[in-house]
Amino acid sequence: MTDLPTTSALEALEPRLRELLERLPRAPGVYLLKNRQGRVIYVGKAKSLYARVRSYFTRSGDTRAFVGLLSRLLGDVETVVTHNEKEALLLENTLIKEHQPRFNVLLRDDKSFLVLRLDARQDFPRLEVRRRIVADGARYFGPYHSASACRQTLRVVNRYFQLRTCSDETMANRARPCLQHQIGRCPAPCVLPVERAQYREQVEEVTLFLRGREQELIAGLERRMQAAAERLDFEQAARLRDQLGAVRDTLQRQEVVAQDLLDRDVFALYREGDAVDVVVLNVRAGRLVGRRPLSFSNHELPDEELLSALINRYYDAGETVPHEVLLPLEPEDREAQQQWLAELAGRKVELRVPRRGFRRALLELAQRNAQSHFATRRARAADVAEALAKLQQRLRLERPPRHIECYDVSNLMGQHVVASLVVMHDGQPTPARYRHFKVAARGGDDFAGIYEVLARRLRRARDGDAGWELPDLMVIDGGKGQLAVALAALRDAALPPELGAPALVALAKARADADASGNERPDRVVLPGVKEPLRLRANTAELFLLSRLRDEAHRFAIGHHRRLRARQALRSGLDDIPGIGPRRRRELLRALGSLQAMRDASVAQLAAVRGMTQRAAENVVRYLARAGSEGAEVGESPRATAGPDAAERG
Repeated sequence: MTDLPTTSALEALEPRLRELLERLPRAPGVYLLKNRQGRVIYVGKAKSLYARVRSYFTRSGDTRAFVGLLSRLLGDVETVVTHNEKEALLLENTLIKEHQPRFNVLLRDDKSFLVLRLDARQDFPRLEVRRRIVADGARYFGPYHSASACRQTLRVVNRYFQLRTCSDETMANRARPCLQHQIGRCPAPCVLPVERAQYREQVEEVTLFLRGREQELIAGLERRMQAAAERLDFEQAARLRDQLGAVRDTLQRQEVVAQDLLDRDVFALYREGDAVDVVVLNVRAGRLVGRRPLSFSNHELPDEELLSALINRYYDAGETVPHEVLLPLEPEDREAQQQWLAELAGRKVELRVPRRGFRRALLELAQRNAQSHFATRRARAADVAEALAKLQQRLRLERPPRHIECYDVSNLMGQHVVASLVVMHDGQPTPARYRHFKVAARGGDDFAGIYEVLARRLRRARDGDAGWELPDLMVIDGGKGQLAVALAALRDAALPPELGAPALVALAKARADADASGNERPDRVVLPGVKEPLRLRANTAELFLLSRLRDEAHRFAIGHHRRLRARQALRSGLDDIPGIGPRRRRELLRALGSLQAMRDASVAQLAAVRGMTQRAAENVVRYLARAGSEGAEVGESPRATAGPDAAERG
């Protein structure tokens, strides 16, 4: 019997593979296990790629022979994210046929899934089950993940939409109506005069039903049912009512297959600074058959220019040119590229930026794959080291800024002044070390707030408090004035020489107006002792790191500020009530939870709260009624903050 893998099987993997497994997406999709020579040895589907692939290297109870060998065989893992498990099932089938993996049950033909075929070119079309999709001009729906699902859909159509069910040969040789006509499921176009327009209307309704156009179909059926009822044709109205019920109960949709059967490539792009990943999804004859990931580093080109160059390189290298290319944004020289691709393919090729429909769904799926590939496949350590080296050079620092802190002060018209401290270590946010500060400075004086916060933070480092070690770089949200105040706080802190002084810079946000050349003003970094601020180029690693840190500090400060305002709105609503002190206010909030609940409560309910009296309850009712008539604001009690959201004390 093959030994089951244990936790040591995970430890036996190379560090590169362990890191890869840790970054797998927690989403449905397909995974491809490759050996050390790069050959696919197993293709599987999963509800959660992260949990399923890692289960091979833990005590999962999987007794298949190859599972115990994976820790020695595995050389790489690739994943393709899908919308749901059904799509994963269909894609798994396609990839198994393509790669013929050693440890899969191999499928030798293309008879795995059923489809429904409707040839609208016939005078009286019928819906039939097929096992292959052929580009013959007919409409195909599916494939369906099981024969029962396909045949159940066919039964619903035959029962409620009244299309013929007999073959073309049977129809041509029939002399009298069959049983289907007698039970009201077929108009018998084989022998009876049937209006082609009315039959065509049924065909269009079947098409809407199978394509998932629920709202359009329901609206049409409701109009027809209402019209039948108004002319007292209750039998027809009842039949349409039954069709409506069938549509709502059994509508089938399948987004992996495009109904027009066109070949198309879907490009998606994900960027972090100058590191870019592009994923190309290949859809052939309506099926998603695979993907190709592409990675780029040190690319500061705008997305439009990068995408245009990529399309040229991709198809110039000999890749098959499809009928349609879906893109996330308009490339440069779109018309010229379409003409060039048409010359390569010998037919019309269209570049499209979809906004809605199944094309948009395919583009969003490609985008998820690009983001997933960036997260799992990137050599993140190398990218981060390179980005930090660029930031060191650009900001003229003595050492790479592995530990960076950013500060932001937030207030509303001088009220509830708070500050945030966020931390980034080796290019990644570290939420466990985030801190809030309640600032004593009032009147909206950001400069005094920055000085106070920096002084308190540096004092903790000087006193040797645990968790308050000095960073390599401190970033202040602001301009020259904020940097000058921060430098004063650093100078007044009188840090001992052995601690070393952190580098200080200020980051000013991009301005909405344009400069004299018509270009948007970029973010600017203010350095100590340098008159002119540095302007960071767009799509650079250093701008991405600093902007991400600044935005996180802003988000963290604003979130805390909103919680403080909500608490104040609640507390101030009770402070002025006669006879309600801190203890009774606390008990009221604990028992009822909000001012609105107190306003809705009766005197008896309020008097029943611990510590309350009849007179105090009457005071509360009287005060809240008066406040409500005067339009006083009602606040809600937020949850208490804890952990990294807790305010810094001391």
